Amino acid sequence: MSSRAESDVLSVAFVVPLQGPTGLYGPSCLACGELAVEQLNSGRGIAGRQVRLEVVDAGRDPETVAHDVARLVEAGRVEAVAGWHISAVRKAITRRVGGRVVYAFSAMHEGSDDTPGLFMIGERPINQLLPAAHWMREELGVGRWAILGNDYVFPRVTGATARLALQGTASQVVSETYVPLGTSDFAGVIAELERSPVDGVIMLLMGQDAVHFNRQFARAGLTAQLPRLSPAVEENTLLAAGAAANDRLYAAAAYFDDLGTVESSQLARDYYARWGRWAPALNAVGESCYEAIWFLARLGETCGEISVAAAATLPDGHFYSSPRGLVRLAGNLLDQDVYLARADGLEFRVEQQIARAH
Repeated sequence: MSSRAESDVLSVAFVVPLQGPTGLYGPSCLACGELAVEQLNSGRGIAGRQVRLEVVDAGRDPETVAHDVARLVEAGRVEAVAGWHISAVRKAITRRVGGRVVYAFSAMHEGSDDTPGLFMIGERPINQLLPAAHWMREELGVGRWAILGNDYVFPRVTGATARLALQGTASQVVSETYVPLGTSDFAGVIAELERSPVDGVIMLLMGQDAVHFNRQFARAGLTAQLPRLSPAVEENTLLAAGAAANDRLYAAAAYFDDLGTVESSQLARDYYARWGRWAPALNAVGESCYEAIWFLARLGETCGEISVAAAATLPDGHFYSSPRGLVRLAGNLLDQDVYLARADGLEFRVEQQIARAH
């Protein structure tokens, strides 16, 4: 065991967005991460060690973020990485420190990544976007989709996955459009949607970009014509866009503030008891950060320490309970229950469970 691991404090690089288009999620990430640390430190911590977060702003250029994480790792200031950030940031981080520290990446993601020590514990297209598209075909008659996403790895790979998966089914992807992260003017995109023979829009836009699009989409009068489906829209996005922009907007995720299960309700009670009624929105993004910190704790409990070598001994098919319910580790991915919800003003109402942990 290294001298770092003999310390009574385990420091984790907590990589969450505090600026830019995804900075919208930052307050929820910080509040949920801090709650997880307080709960752990009131008990055994992680593998008997108190937990400390070193916050790294993931809202910047991916290489800058990765540089800062690498400096922390190389200086011995952190022994693990965790948090919600876009896949472009994840890839930059793994290029710099992959295989050297355990990395709990909590965002929805495009698929597998076999970097040693990396655990991708968010939702993925096979149990999130594709079941949601099937539900919307059966319930709303949406067969022809336009995909609109930000231009980086997660939206592009997810879009391609959806296009291929829907071939030969009653649904199809008619068009794909990708715009730079930070886009605020969607006039051209909306004009094209008005002309296109589509029934719905799959939104793979992040944070403030989704807010801008939803406002402009509603002002164009398209909400009555075209339902929108997103794996990334959450309660902060609803609040920022305003109720008028959220009609016929659907989201697929493993957690919603109004989910109402026994496990999710316990987190909600703890969260609002700690932060009060005016707390940052409790949502899928924030909960995923809570999930990531507690995942490290479960790893420490099962394997005895937080290291890449120890993590390699974690048994495949390992089940544990979380605010998302019962989840199962499948390699370095997580199988989990996923739900489809409809925006109702500034809140989500869960319509259907669309995938199960198995």
